[in-house]
Amino acid sequence: MAKKRTEWICQSCGRKTPRYMGRCPGCGEWNTMVETLESDDRPQPGRTAAVRSRPRRLPEIETEGLERFPVPMEEFARVLGGGLVPGSLTLVGGDPGIGKSTLLLQASALMAESTGHPVLYISGEESARQIRMRADRLGITNDDLFVVTETDLDAIVHHAQEIKPWVMVVDSIQTVTSEDLSSAAGSISQVRHAATRFQGWAKGSGVSIFLVGHVTKKGSIAGPKTLEHIVDTVLYLEGERFHAYRLLRSVKNRFGATSEVGVFEMRERGLIEVSNPSEMFLAERMVNAPGSAIAVTMEGTRPLLVEIQALASHSTFGHPRRTANGVDYNRLLLISAVLSRRVGLRLFEQDVFASVVGGLQVEEPAADLAVAVAIASSVRDRPVVADMAVIGEVGLSGEVRTVSHTSSRLKEATRLGFKRCLLPRSLRESAELPSDGIEVVPVRSVAEAVEKALV
Repeated sequence: MAKKRTEWICQSCGRKTPRYMGRCPGCGEWNTMVETLESDDRPQPGRTAAVRSRPRRLPEIETEGLERFPVPMEEFARVLGGGLVPGSLTLVGGDPGIGKSTLLLQASALMAESTGHPVLYISGEESARQIRMRADRLGITNDDLFVVTETDLDAIVHHAQEIKPWVMVVDSIQTVTSEDLSSAAGSISQVRHAATRFQGWAKGSGVSIFLVGHVTKKGSIAGPKTLEHIVDTVLYLEGERFHAYRLLRSVKNRFGATSEVGVFEMRERGLIEVSNPSEMFLAERMVNAPGSAIAVTMEGTRPLLVEIQALASHSTFGHPRRTANGVDYNRLLLISAVLSRRVGLRLFEQDVFASVVGGLQVEEPAADLAVAVAIASSVRDRPVVADMAVIGEVGLSGEVRTVSHTSSRLKEATRLGFKRCLLPRSLRESAELPSDGIEVVPVRSVAEAVEKALV
């Protein structure tokens, strides 16, 4: 019989200690150690494990029946890698109220309707009536969509074995508890045990499971990082609370490319797919306004055109401010320093504000040159050429560096009607770029780019 022992486990990083500690020795967080009763089920010395597996030659392994299931939501399917893999375990995270439950309820109804197979939606946070009210608001009526409110792990598996669903949604993993553990719901032990149980059941039955996970103040999935290692795919639903647009981002995918992004718009009828996000981000652009530049950024394999706005105003304080919204703050400091030292702009007496329109978070360095051009445009009060897009990374010496996926970026800019594009000169000399529809303007330095971009 397995022995029981008491351990203290950090709810932030999963570090175990035999006694209580006010500060976790692993992550340094305070008051995160929770007492947990664990079973010592390690095998005794000399005990022979029951072997159920058999090594097989690689060509002998069957691959039939492992084709992806179609997902009727194109943006959702893009992030998953083209479809849903049988037996996969997907973790969906996001801030409270961002739309995780709405998205998965819509996707569940569409998959049940398109395939005719049952889909099981398990909620541990809402009652069945609340889910029905949301479904009525979204216009969802489907006989193949089953809903149950349950938090017990064994009961959830029992319901799934009875219904035999094609897809199962667990909302959320932090509410699932098992009688095998004495710790509270949402603890690291309970979350890890439930995820491991769902993983084994999904691989054995071929049912695809979606797990909804809450997000901490730091923006990571609540629970240990091992939870992200257990699942096959990790998706984050991002967006500003005061913006209507939501981005579903893939940060881990064993069956497809990472960093893929699906774009949705939150409306009264739920989340609506945005098939052309570049036009959406540029819809309210004011042409010939100083301080505005168009950057061509890559989100996974998809090129996106976004408007970057900058405003420089005379500072009334001794230390001018730098405020970034949608761009990395440290990159803004770097670009401001380059503009001051290499281009000669007097930013030491200017407050600089930089923002990405639409609530998108741009992290790749290929948008550096667009940020620099937008700041210079605001300082000199001269607009950027209306039909010009900007691509390039800025170095500390003031040089413009090469970026990847240039051909895809230029094709997207051409499709949206842009006639010119600033590019690094080294890239213009080496890469095979499209010659029709857009004029490539090569630049070697930030100073040269500013002079060619401003009217």
